[in-house]
Amino acid sequence: MSSASARADSAWKALGGNPWRFLTSSWPWRSLAYLASGAIVGLVTLVGFFVLVGFGVLTAVVVVGFLLLGSVPQLGAAVAGVERRRLRWLRIDVPALPASPVRGASPLGRLRTARREPASGRELGYAVLLALVLWFVDALVAFNAVFLPGVLLVSPVLAGFDRVDVLFWHVDRPVDALPLALVGAPVLAVAAAYVLTVVAAAQASLAQILLSPPEAVLAERVREIGRSRIRLIDAFETERRRIERDLHDGVQQRLVGLTMTLGSAELETPPGPALALVERAHREAEEALAELRATVRGIHPQVLVDHGLVAAVHEVADRSPVPVRVDVELPGRLDAAIEAAAYFVVSEALTNVVKHADAAEARVTGRVLGGRLLLTVSDDGVGGADPGSGSGLAGLVTRLEALDGTLSVTSPSGGPTEVRMESPCRIDT
Repeated sequence: MSSASARADSAWKALGGNPWRFLTSSWPWRSLAYLASGAIVGLVTLVGFFVLVGFGVLTAVVVVGFLLLGSVPQLGAAVAGVERRRLRWLRIDVPALPASPVRGASPLGRLRTARREPASGRELGYAVLLALVLWFVDALVAFNAVFLPGVLLVSPVLAGFDRVDVLFWHVDRPVDALPLALVGAPVLAVAAAYVLTVVAAAQASLAQILLSPPEAVLAERVREIGRSRIRLIDAFETERRRIERDLHDGVQQRLVGLTMTLGSAELETPPGPALALVERAHREAEEALAELRATVRGIHPQVLVDHGLVAAVHEVADRSPVPVRVDVELPGRLDAAIEAAAYFVVSEALTNVVKHADAAEARVTGRVLGGRLLLTVSDDGVGGADPGSGSGLAGLVTRLEALDGTLSVTSPSGGPTEVRMESPCRIDT
């Protein structure tokens, strides 16, 4: 359920909750404000429709009449905008229709842009409904919810001037009116609070249904969010490649030069303490170079860029101390982001096999079925793997979610362990 839908149920949940908590909450007052303002907005809308349609028909013989009649949908859109703001009083957030870019900063430019907006028939329908029916219901309910308990509350005062008639109860003395003020007014106020909230919640639910963007618009927004996520991933990939290039062409080349210099110094240095220091520095430089090369390869292996996922998986398997059987068949090159995610899943899973599984063998399988990449890494180890306990796989879950993919780990105690990745093969960019 979406957050907007969950929040729309708040008024109904308050009505079905603890009565004392409801009566002492802000919901009755929110509902009263919503209905009272709805009566005002509806009445103003009715006048606006009357003016636009009436003058439009009267002046239809000239261009002005058609302009007025053509502005009726814009009035519905304006009313819908006001209604979306009023719905926030009941904690309902209804997204607006996408707006067109404003053509110019002048009032005439803004007017032209507004007239080009695709007016929603449902928005216009809600405005008509509010102007013809809802405003009268809102005014009737809001007025009586305040007026009737108020009359009972001051009935002892009114009885001093004239007879007070309440249903079948007729009082003409202040003493006889005390039960109305002490009992009738609180009971009627409680009933009015519930009636106010029920009517307001019902009208707000109707407004939410009519004013919510069409499913096509929402679907396009979801697609745009997906494209934004992909563009963000691409930006990270570009930055990662820049770092990789800087390490490979800069720091790594300097370390290579350093090891060569230390190697030459080792040959020229006579035996003694100085030679031992040079040899130690030479070994440490070679170790630093090996670590840097492993880091660069871990950032993004060149074989993945040049030859694709299958070759990169074979390279990872060949480096593993645990024997790995590779059975990956792909129809061709996949999207770069998906290939990178799949490679790191295999690399991290095999690293965990070496460190924790105590396995005799591991296996990597991969296929493309139904437009989705299915990749599994399994082993015959001791099992008991928990991806939420600091494993590097936990970070890959977020990466795959950005690609609309999933990552699952099945690892019962005693084994076997299976890491399963599933992701679409193509990304809509």
